[in-house]
Amino acid sequence: MRPSFLPRLVNGPFDDPGLFIPFLFEKRAIIIDLGDIHPLSAKEILKAGHIFITHTHMDHFIGFDRLLRLFLGRDQDLYIYGPENFIKNIEGKLAGYSWDLVKNYTNLLSLHVTEVHDDHLVTKDYICQNSFIPASKAVKHPFNGPLHKEPSFSVFTQILNHSIPCLGFAIKERFHVNIMKDRVSDLGLEIGPWLKELKEALFNNKDADSEFVVGPDKKHRRKKSFVLGDLAKQIALITPGQKVSYIADVVYSKSNVEKIIELVKDSDHLFIEAAFLEKDRDIAEKKCHLTAWQAGSIAGKARVKQMTPFHFSPRYQGQAHILEKEAMDAYYDTLNR
Repeated sequence: MRPSFLPRLVNGPFDDPGLFIPFLFEKRAIIIDLGDIHPLSAKEILKAGHIFITHTHMDHFIGFDRLLRLFLGRDQDLYIYGPENFIKNIEGKLAGYSWDLVKNYTNLLSLHVTEVHDDHLVTKDYICQNSFIPASKAVKHPFNGPLHKEPSFSVFTQILNHSIPCLGFAIKERFHVNIMKDRVSDLGLEIGPWLKELKEALFNNKDADSEFVVGPDKKHRRKKSFVLGDLAKQIALITPGQKVSYIADVVYSKSNVEKIIELVKDSDHLFIEAAFLEKDRDIAEKKCHLTAWQAGSIAGKARVKQMTPFHFSPRYQGQAHILEKEAMDAYYDTLNR
């Protein structure tokens, strides 16, 4: 069964951190962290409508300029989320350029920037044709649930400590709808956009007894009508949703560990920083990073199904296999206790 999310690290484990999550059968993606994003093609970057930033250290945020350059002149709403002081950081980036020509653009690019605090969110909007001058004052919203929610999935976060606030993220699919193509063919139907409409109807809890219309398509000039629930039973296999989590740049502390485990618990895939070897634990503590052993033990305690350690310190160049082994040893040791 193919998953809906296809996450992959943007760079190698010694390079800038970042996660690219394209959606199966959809022209959209999520990006977590904007370090060096040149390994992503322009086509891939332009799929991203939602960007989540852990914190604004350079290796996590320098790619914002490339992202913005690619979207300039396009009709797009970009939703960008980050920690405390994120709005100030975005405005600093935008203030670094001259925008005298953008008033001539015909397409409307809008940035919707959200800053995450313990119990509230602060949102501010910026429109390209207005030279990215804020369209209105910042708006404060209560925050006690998902950071972002759609019918098919939600994005959750925790505020962690990396000497500055640093966000961890988890993307959770409500349930997974797997289309059985042979069953579609048996009904004399073609694979097409209507399958996306079917999934949306299911995610939106549309009445199972309601009518669902397919077509017309290349083979059939007439539309075909079905009962939504009956059609779903015939061609769709519905299973528990996928969960992908991402943790980067945190100090090993009781509070951080508890928050991380709560956030990433039972993830299908956890991407977690493992900057140092356990023998260099004192350096990791000073630099507010995890060791590979600490990362693996957290993953084990959270009962994640798959773990990918990354963001290795350059001091271990050529020794990636040692960091990976230490993390995996800790993971299995903790998991099997």
